[in-house]
Amino acid sequence: MSKFVVAGITQIETIVKVEKIPVEYRLTTAMPNSIHTSAGGDAYNESLALTWLGNDVKFFSIVGKNIDDKLINPPDRKITLNTEHMLPLLDETPMVVILYDEERRQQIFEDIKNLREVAYDMVLADKAIADCDMVVLANANFCRPFAAAAQKAGKKIAVNIRSFRRDKEQFNTDFLSAANVLYFSDDALEEDPYDFIKSIEQTYGTDIIILGQGAEGLILFDREKDIIAHYNTVKTNEVVNTAGAGNALISCFLHFYLETGDSVAAVKNALLFASYKIGYMGTSNGFMTPEQVAQWRNLIWGIRGE
Repeated sequence: MSKFVVAGITQIETIVKVEKIPVEYRLTTAMPNSIHTSAGGDAYNESLALTWLGNDVKFFSIVGKNIDDKLINPPDRKITLNTEHMLPLLDETPMVVILYDEERRQQIFEDIKNLREVAYDMVLADKAIADCDMVVLANANFCRPFAAAAQKAGKKIAVNIRSFRRDKEQFNTDFLSAANVLYFSDDALEEDPYDFIKSIEQTYGTDIIILGQGAEGLILFDREKDIIAHYNTVKTNEVVNTAGAGNALISCFLHFYLETGDSVAAVKNALLFASYKIGYMGTSNGFMTPEQVAQWRNLIWGIRGE
């Protein structure tokens, strides 16, 4: 078991299945079981996944003053997140609507409310950071002091940048320069993926970079192992919805990377974890147990005991 501090966005998400993207105008579309609303967000999803995998997680986030505790911790879920560090400082909780179709295409409408204007009281976080093995961050404004505090404490830092654009790089330098592990999605990438990874690692000296490529898999860079390699996706489940797959993947990777120190073994486990998760609706549902990961790892790669 590892100790994680996770800081980032919690939001109310509504996922809507549509026939195809872009959506054609229609006054009314009736489609049974096509709309799902729940809590989500990078920090929320990652905290759930890391807790599910047996870690000690301190979860730091900022939400609206009227947040419903039952939305954050549904009574029928097997695990409960400790919400003592989830501060209700916003007028409303951030919201997102995700449209998706059969081709795995997504269209996302995001409203983070007044999150950019609110700061987190780091007095509440300093002890948790001092006691943890790794700090996992989103690139939200209020997370910048977490990166600085983690660096000062000599802690390993992982950052989920999500969609990266060069014209926004200047706003992410605090996170890029602090991180030991970086996770990106290629959704908005406009350059060769290998050139992109080489540029990031040469500029910021990052130890581990994972570039998620959706249905194509991912690329792993490991400075210590001196590798940059592509890994295909694996299939453990029929695809229902891919929202939240990146959060699941990086969470599982970090769990096994801290446990084993082996990035290749960790990324193979993470591909399994994410593959199983996309067989469920909602970004915070459908996590494998460590025992299931081991079973599937042996089935697909014939690997035991890593």
